[in-house]
Amino acid sequence: MIAMVQYTQNKEDLTHQKAKKFNLWLGMIGMFMMFAALSSGFIVYTEGGVDRGIKTILPEAFMYSTVLIVLSSVTMQLAYAAAKRTAFGKQRILLFLTILLGIGFFVMQVYAWGILTNRGVVFVNSNASQSFIYVFTGMHLAHIIAGIFVLVRALIGRIRNIPQVNNVFRMDLATLFWHFLGFLWIYIYVFLLLNQ
Repeated sequence: MIAMVQYTQNKEDLTHQKAKKFNLWLGMIGMFMMFAALSSGFIVYTEGGVDRGIKTILPEAFMYSTVLIVLSSVTMQLAYAAAKRTAFGKQRILLFLTILLGIGFFVMQVYAWGILTNRGVVFVNSNASQSFIYVFTGMHLAHIIAGIFVLVRALIGRIRNIPQVNNVFRMDLATLFWHFLGFLWIYIYVFLLLNQ
């Protein structure tokens, strides 16, 4: 009887986990579609006249933030591998390092905004192409904040010593989302570079 109850509970947990992962995939597809729509809007707008376009060189801070997000993807993958191997000390350290790199990415993006503002590229101006820089990076930063919360939740779960099956599941979702955010930033950065 006890075995039957545990089997039913495990089956329900697995179904619940599959639903959460499916929802994450749907969310990521939605996010990508939003950025694709923004990209299309940018292209249509800039094709409307020779006076349109970014017309400024992107700050080097964007390149440095790209390095930070790539490094954070590496540390996240290593943390996930450590979780699967039950190397919990390593998992905690690597997760903490990933969070720090994510915060560093955030700070570098805000610093890049300051550089743009000093160059006269402000959010509201007569050239909407320049405003798109803030829209792209701002929307991405909103998702980075969400990603940092996901990482913190995974770290807290590990500190609280949650069951290993839940630990690996949290790490799986966090890793998938964090890699997606890294991929999304590279897409945005390359798109802006090609259109500057």
